[in-house]
Amino acid sequence: MRIKQFLRLLIALLPCISPVMVTASVPGNVQRSKLSRVKDVATVEGIRDNQLVGYGIVVGLRGTGDSQQTVFPIQTLVSTLERMGVNLQQSPQLSNMRTQNMASVFVSATLPAFARPGNKLDITVSSAGDARSLEGGLLLLSPLYGADGQIYAEAQGPLVLGGYAIGVNGNLKQYNHPTTARVPDGAMVERAVQLDLAKMHSLSLLLNDADFRTAEMMAAAINKEMARPIARAVDSRRIMLEVQSSEDIPAVLAQVESVEVQTYPRAKVVVNERTGTVVIGGDVRLQPVSILHGGLSVNVVTEYQVSQPNPFGQGTTQVVPQTTVQAQDQPANRIELKQGATVDNLVENLQQIGATARDIISILQAMKEAGALEAELEVL
Repeated sequence: MRIKQFLRLLIALLPCISPVMVTASVPGNVQRSKLSRVKDVATVEGIRDNQLVGYGIVVGLRGTGDSQQTVFPIQTLVSTLERMGVNLQQSPQLSNMRTQNMASVFVSATLPAFARPGNKLDITVSSAGDARSLEGGLLLLSPLYGADGQIYAEAQGPLVLGGYAIGVNGNLKQYNHPTTARVPDGAMVERAVQLDLAKMHSLSLLLNDADFRTAEMMAAAINKEMARPIARAVDSRRIMLEVQSSEDIPAVLAQVESVEVQTYPRAKVVVNERTGTVVIGGDVRLQPVSILHGGLSVNVVTEYQVSQPNPFGQGTTQVVPQTTVQAQDQPANRIELKQGATVDNLVENLQQIGATARDIISILQAMKEAGALEAELEVL
């Protein structure tokens, strides 16, 4: 009877009890998200830039141009002069022409989407021969070609360098790269890439980083903003947009690109072995691991000594090499990362043992193989 009375009392009190939710927070086990606009993490398929490239000559150099060993600058100069009415084909001194005040260059530029004739582009000029410096040079009119072989822009203008090279009597002082320069607004668009948005009734958004969860979140956020099912995730990178024929395409894209979406970037560790640079993202998770790291250094030194014969001997003077080999095996340093260790803990421990950049790269690669580094390891 007491049990029945207790159950009746408990049932009577249930409506007065507030529900309580208990959550367990485990450091490093929750994928972080960030709020980004659609225009920052995705692009519209078909609306893109186009690469342009051309060949030309830079004149006005102060003896730092191509030497006579480079043939094509002379051929370029002859062709340029012929277009201006100067014929040098019959000149007997053509083979002795000196081109130190000019340099052959390649010109590159990026043609943005919806560029129209008359728009100006920034260009990059790089030496194609053995010129020492392009300082003070002027790029002559050079056509820029697209992938289809058509001319889309014309480039010309004075060069702007971020370095210099000075040499006297075999002594050379160089700062940065004097054989590459830029010309702000140095090219003018002559042909436009045909792209009519009014004829596009089906648009696609392409994520910069493929991710199924981000694609689904983006489609849901766009549908909520547009108040109708306009977006649909096709795969981990592509989101389809169904646009009605009566809608204004630019207005729809402007509204879509301003939508804020929860994105989930991948955990990544970027390693550049050439420069020893290591960049570890904040979403990288570490598992418990013990690291033992040591090094073996071998130093081989060769010294040449002169052996002289006796004053009245019949011997000759000889150069005798003396080689010394030194090997040093350093003791192994130990690092222990416990459960819940962060990237900061790893960096602090590596700094405490005096690990170099190349040591850190080797340790990260070994941790990735051991399964202790939950991130994508990208080696540049």
